[in-house]
Amino acid sequence: EAGASVLLLRTCLVLLAFPVYVLSFLGMWEPFCRKVFFPYILDKISVVHDKKSKKHKLELFRNLPEFRSPSGELRLLEIGTGSGSNFQFYPPGCKVTCTDINPNFQESLSKNMKKNQHLQYERFLVAAGEDLHQVPSGSVDVVVCTLVLCSVHSVSSTLREVLRVLRPGGAFYFMEHVAAEHSSWKYFWQQVCYPTWKLIFAGCCLTRELWKNLEEAKFSELKLQHISVALPWTPIEPHIVGYGVK
Repeated sequence: EAGASVLLLRTCLVLLAFPVYVLSFLGMWEPFCRKVFFPYILDKISVVHDKKSKKHKLELFRNLPEFRSPSGELRLLEIGTGSGSNFQFYPPGCKVTCTDINPNFQESLSKNMKKNQHLQYERFLVAAGEDLHQVPSGSVDVVVCTLVLCSVHSVSSTLREVLRVLRPGGAFYFMEHVAAEHSSWKYFWQQVCYPTWKLIFAGCCLTRELWKNLEEAKFSELKLQHISVALPWTPIEPHIVGYGVK
């Protein structure tokens, strides 16, 4: 019953988004999405998401200074920096390395860098979360990743890279949207939207149970909370937030 309804509603969405599917078939959607659409739409969504998640992020990043290295430095690597909406939460003097697989966020990124001059920006790497080979092993105190694990090709490879670049005793901070409770309407709508959403939003997967990947990764301690970030009319309300220590 549910399966049939999901298929029927998925088909309706495909028809609504038909031009995008055609462009994708012709190989024109991906480059347009990467260069123009996704940076633009992410900018708009981040504004809303930042408002709704601000109290959670303040709470999450409050203990960042505890992970300074013995020399007193805090070297932080962010995976999927995007437009840099997390900069405001990092402590003064923090040395930030930005990475993103998509180099087309420059405009909003430099705007956020100017706004947050309490930080030291080390470098910007165009890199996927699964392959941070430009970053030496054990060279950072903290890795941050928000709303990124939904669209990496492999969550487990990304977490392996996180653990590799962290120094022992360093921490990985995350805030991600995840699959809803399977028996819920939210999950039903996540399943309906899945294929079209993934195509339109640059590979974003709605039904990943990321807490399982984090529990399977080799963190010596993991603090993880399930929260709800109310984003009206979107299927991305259920979130997880927390940090893991190497």
